[in-house]
Amino acid sequence: MLEKMEAFDGEKVIEQFEEMTRDAERVQRETLKKILEENGSTEYLQNLGLNGRTDPQSFKDCVPLVSHDDLESYIQRIADGDSSPILTGKPIKTISLSSGTTKGRPKLIPFNDELLETTMQIYRTSFAFRNKEVPLGKGKALQFIYSSKQFKTNGGLAAGTATTNVYRSAQFKSTMRAIQSQCCSPDEVIFGPDFHQSLYCHLLCGLIFRDEVEFVFSTFAHSIVHSFRTFEQVWEELCSNIRDGVLSSWVTAPSIRAAMSKLLKPNPELADLIYRKCEGLSNWYGLIPELFPNAKYIYGIMTGSMEPYLKKLRHYAGHLPLMSADYGSSEGWVGANVNPMLPPEMATFAVLPNIGYFEFIPLKENAQGQHQRNKPIGLTEVKIGEEYEIIVTNVAGLYRYRLGDAVKVMGFHNSTPELKFICRRNLLLSINIDKITEKDLQLAVEAAGNVLAAEKLEVVDFTSYVDVSREPGHYVIFWEISGEAKGEVLGECSNCLDRAFLDAGYMSSRKVNAIGALELRVVRKGTFHKIMDHHLSLGAAVSQYKTPRCVIPTNTAVLQILCSNVVNSYFSTAY
Repeated sequence: MLEKMEAFDGEKVIEQFEEMTRDAERVQRETLKKILEENGSTEYLQNLGLNGRTDPQSFKDCVPLVSHDDLESYIQRIADGDSSPILTGKPIKTISLSSGTTKGRPKLIPFNDELLETTMQIYRTSFAFRNKEVPLGKGKALQFIYSSKQFKTNGGLAAGTATTNVYRSAQFKSTMRAIQSQCCSPDEVIFGPDFHQSLYCHLLCGLIFRDEVEFVFSTFAHSIVHSFRTFEQVWEELCSNIRDGVLSSWVTAPSIRAAMSKLLKPNPELADLIYRKCEGLSNWYGLIPELFPNAKYIYGIMTGSMEPYLKKLRHYAGHLPLMSADYGSSEGWVGANVNPMLPPEMATFAVLPNIGYFEFIPLKENAQGQHQRNKPIGLTEVKIGEEYEIIVTNVAGLYRYRLGDAVKVMGFHNSTPELKFICRRNLLLSINIDKITEKDLQLAVEAAGNVLAAEKLEVVDFTSYVDVSREPGHYVIFWEISGEAKGEVLGECSNCLDRAFLDAGYMSSRKVNAIGALELRVVRKGTFHKIMDHHLSLGAAVSQYKTPRCVIPTNTAVLQILCSNVVNSYFSTAY
């Protein structure tokens, strides 16, 4: 496998993709047939009465649409060591953990070699298209990637976040070598026991190899922004480490210290150069190309809940293009970005028809503004301009699984659709007849953020909460901001947030006081950092961490962090 991958042929990868997408419907039928042939003997499919049939119609007739809750008991048995064919023909040896930021605890998801191979296929496909537009040389990538610890389930299976399971595989290393994406940092930094020490050393390795860095990557845009916000705090310390060739004493992990001692040698010229570069910047604008003169682009997932971080990322990136990484989830991949030069806000993802079987529920609204119950349709039956919820059947035991994502079809690449991610479908905020999604919240924060921008301030991060401790219930928005703002400005921000929720149910409820005045709570600097640390302490991985956009009442630990760090609160007078 290694030899086969080492010689990467981008043109051939593109050719295979073009061939596969010309007749996506046939490839979908073949993919479903293969999945059902390999797993037809499983307890789950046997109980549903498929009886060896592998055609799409029988599959849809017999197999119900499911969410994770429906499969939890099956997956738990696998995690507890039952190696009989429950969901897959071949035994599952690894479990992936989702980010856990939605419900406050991670979901367990089966992971296998076949799923790993679809990941590599997505990486190779998007790289081939990216490299055609912006060819890389033989340099390195500054990758802010972290691997959380794998642990053993009760049944002895290896369990870790999806990214950890990928990063720990031999295929990942060989694919990264093949697609010229070798990390500046040694493995000891990626697999380090402490996130803060690893991040610091990623920055240090990037500076040591500054002339060789060709692009900057992290799984999520949030992580890249966080890394350079950290750089603003520690740049002088980094310069001093480079000048003396000695790593800061607070980096205590023996594995990291040993690996860094091989790279870090006294280099006063480099330290002076970086010092001058940082001193010469105006408010850190264009920091990334200034530090890494040969960097060609910034790469990571930048859609959906990552969009609020793009403004800051562009600030750091200066003239460098932002390229949005591919579309998938812990449950598996959906599509590759084959139009990498589109700005992240317009990014689309072409579905790879051979990595799973995909169905789409049309999200059409009836006259009352409610989504109708529509039947799922096939990959090639979707229509441009329409919105859908995605249903996935993957190679690791998920059948007709509702991902919970809403997407819009923007066009077709040959016969496969190009999807734009719209939002997670689960409602964030609802008290009465109001229905507020993550996208609605994002737009409201963006609108109110413009009021702050006029004061040369920005929203560092945000989340929300429904407070029903007294009648009527009301929305609480938590903001961390980049500096001190006047009370009247923040009062105007709370009004702006309140007015920005244009959902008919919300507006009518506010008018009759069935929902109380929106409350904006400003929290201390570093509060969202504490929330991330809390999630990391529960075993989440930085590379998969997303700020929870809504805190549910049962997530008491995060609520406690937020409420104990409130500096001021402002009630809206908009209604």
